[in-house]
Amino acid sequence: MIKTVGIVSLSSGILGEPFIRFEADLGVRRLKDYGLQVKFMPHALMGLDYVRDHPEKRAEDLLQAFRDPEIDMILCAIGGDDTYRLLPYLFDHQELADAVTNKVFLGFSDTTVNHLMLHKAGLPTFYGQAFLPDICELSPSMHPYTRKYFEELVSTGTIREITPSDVWYEERKSFAPDQAGKPLTAHPDHGFELLQGPPVFSGKILGGCIDTLYDFFDGERYADMPALCEKYRLFPDAEDWKGRILLLETSEEKPSPEKYRQALGYLKKAGVFEAVSGVLAGKPMDEIYAREYRQLLIRVIDRPDLPVVFNLNIGHAMPRCIIPFGVEAVVDAEKQRIRFSD
Repeated sequence: MIKTVGIVSLSSGILGEPFIRFEADLGVRRLKDYGLQVKFMPHALMGLDYVRDHPEKRAEDLLQAFRDPEIDMILCAIGGDDTYRLLPYLFDHQELADAVTNKVFLGFSDTTVNHLMLHKAGLPTFYGQAFLPDICELSPSMHPYTRKYFEELVSTGTIREITPSDVWYEERKSFAPDQAGKPLTAHPDHGFELLQGPPVFSGKILGGCIDTLYDFFDGERYADMPALCEKYRLFPDAEDWKGRILLLETSEEKPSPEKYRQALGYLKKAGVFEAVSGVLAGKPMDEIYAREYRQLLIRVIDRPDLPVVFNLNIGHAMPRCIIPFGVEAVVDAEKQRIRFSD
């Protein structure tokens, strides 16, 4: 059972900006309502400029959170786009490997990079929610589907099973204080979609935001990111992907079909699709490009025997479940569930 949550800003430092304080206060109240103690790591509230300019301090916060015996769960404030810059401070002298302890680590989006760092260090992690986007949701309460999985994680330390949400929500257009208490527009959802392959398959899940995975191979956003990730061998090799299930979801940037195609192409060239036992793809935010993404998954992967399941409630589209990485999973698209071993 989780008792103390340590909050880290490993990508964006927006959590420390005054204009977002009302959201952070809301999230802290909700965590305390669960009986949880909340610790903000020393640099988590330093703001956008400081956090951007000091990747070494972000790395210090992560290491300190692992070393703090009171912290049971490390919760990312939000995503962002440059957490790869922590690599030298976590791996040059095995800092992360030496600090890692068996704690719950939860985040998504750019935090995909941190998940792969911790995978490299041998720690199973949890993908799918973060403090600002989920705990601090401005609706009258956390979305019921999101809340269900968060409550399971903090009460048991694990996730046993995932089923689809009955609804999905439109993206919030404003995060101003006057939006507090205003619910999002909901639409009926239609469950997991089996695009191809057998409906039942298994393996340990790994992956994350496809926009971030694209940046592992392409320097369009950050010119030095591909070389730095290659230097530290952060992206798992084809042998490591063998028998795993690849998770992919798209960001709020709503990548164009062409960028989605290029990202899938990079993964294919890296040998991922020949190695994995299946692919899980999240619902795109506001269902933008959903039809095109479905078609591209089939066309680019070009392996009709490989199971591909689309429309999971994971990642940037709301609401969000939580998916354990590094735990044996059985996907059953016919029964509309994913079950995880102990």
